[in-house]
Amino acid sequence: MISTVQELAAEALFVSYLQPSECPSRQTVEETVTAMLLRHGSDGCAAGVAEEFGDHPEAAVRRMNWVRHELSGLLAAPRRPHFAS
Repeated sequence: MISTVQELAAEALFVSYLQPSECPSRQTVEETVTAMLLRHGSDGCAAGVAEEFGDHPEAAVRRMNWVRHELSGLLAAPRRPHFAS
Protein backbone atom coordinates (compact mmCIF):
# COMPACT_ATOMS: atom_id res chain seq x y z
CA MET A 1 0.00 0.00 0.00
CA ILE A 2 2.74 2.49 0.93
CA SER A 3 4.51 1.84 -2.37
CA THR A 4 1.32 2.66 -4.30
CA VAL A 5 0.84 5.90 -2.38
CA GLN A 6 4.47 6.86 -3.03
CA GLU A 7 4.08 6.14 -6.75
CA LEU A 8 0.89 8.17 -6.93
CA ALA A 9 2.52 11.10 -5.15
CA ALA A 10 5.52 10.89 -7.47
CA GLU A 11 3.35 10.99 -10.58
CA ALA A 12 1.34 13.92 -9.21
CA LEU A 13 4.44 15.96 -8.35
CA PHE A 14 6.00 15.08 -11.70
CA VAL A 15 3.09 16.55 -13.69
CA SER A 16 2.94 19.70 -11.56
CA TYR A 17 4.40 23.06 -12.49
CA LEU A 18 6.58 23.05 -9.37
CA GLN A 19 10.25 23.40 -10.27
CA PRO A 20 13.41 22.29 -8.44
CA SER A 21 14.74 25.85 -8.59
CA GLU A 22 11.87 26.92 -6.32
CA CYS A 23 13.27 24.80 -3.44
CA PRO A 24 9.71 24.06 -2.31
CA SER A 25 8.82 23.56 1.33
CA ARG A 26 7.27 20.36 2.62
CA GLN A 27 3.90 22.08 2.78
CA THR A 28 4.17 23.32 -0.80
CA VAL A 29 5.03 19.84 -2.07
CA GLU A 30 2.13 18.28 -0.14
CA GLU A 31 -0.33 20.91 -1.38
CA THR A 32 0.92 20.53 -4.95
CA VAL A 33 0.56 16.74 -4.89
CA THR A 34 -3.00 17.08 -3.56
CA ALA A 35 -3.90 19.72 -6.15
CA MET A 36 -2.59 17.64 -9.04
CA LEU A 37 -4.45 14.54 -7.88
CA LEU A 38 -7.67 16.52 -7.60
CA ARG A 39 -7.13 18.16 -10.98
CA HIS A 40 -5.94 15.19 -13.05
CA GLY A 41 -6.84 12.09 -11.04
CA SER A 42 -4.49 9.14 -10.76
CA ASP A 43 -4.94 8.09 -14.39
CA GLY A 44 -4.32 11.61 -15.66
CA CYS A 45 -1.12 11.95 -13.64
CA ALA A 46 0.14 8.60 -14.92
CA ALA A 47 -0.70 9.59 -18.49
CA GLY A 48 1.20 12.87 -18.11
CA VAL A 49 4.28 11.02 -16.87
CA ALA A 50 4.09 8.53 -19.75
CA GLU A 51 3.73 11.33 -22.29
CA GLU A 52 6.78 13.18 -20.98
CA PHE A 53 8.91 10.03 -20.93
CA GLY A 54 7.84 9.37 -24.53
CA ASP A 55 8.41 12.92 -25.77
CA HIS A 56 11.38 14.07 -23.68
CA PRO A 57 13.01 11.05 -22.00
CA GLU A 58 16.20 12.79 -20.86
CA ALA A 59 14.36 15.66 -19.22
CA ALA A 60 11.78 13.28 -17.74
CA VAL A 61 14.50 11.19 -16.07
CA ARG A 62 16.01 14.30 -14.48
CA ARG A 63 12.60 15.48 -13.29
CA MET A 64 11.68 12.08 -11.85
CA ASN A 65 15.01 11.97 -9.99
CA TRP A 66 14.18 15.35 -8.45
CA VAL A 67 10.65 14.16 -7.61
CA ARG A 68 11.98 11.04 -5.89
CA HIS A 69 14.49 13.12 -3.94
CA GLU A 70 11.78 15.56 -2.78
CA LEU A 71 9.43 12.81 -1.72
CA SER A 72 12.10 10.79 0.06
CA GLY A 73 12.80 13.82 2.23
CA LEU A 74 9.11 14.13 3.04
CA LEU A 75 8.69 10.50 3.92
CA ALA A 76 11.82 10.40 6.06
CA ALA A 77 10.96 13.45 8.18
CA PRO A 78 8.22 13.14 10.77
CA ARG A 79 5.31 15.44 10.15
CA ARG A 80 4.68 18.12 12.75
CA PRO A 81 1.09 18.87 13.67
CA HIS A 82 -0.16 22.18 12.34
CA PHE A 83 -2.07 24.21 14.88
CA ALA A 84 -4.26 27.08 13.76
CA SER A 85 -3.76 30.26 15.74
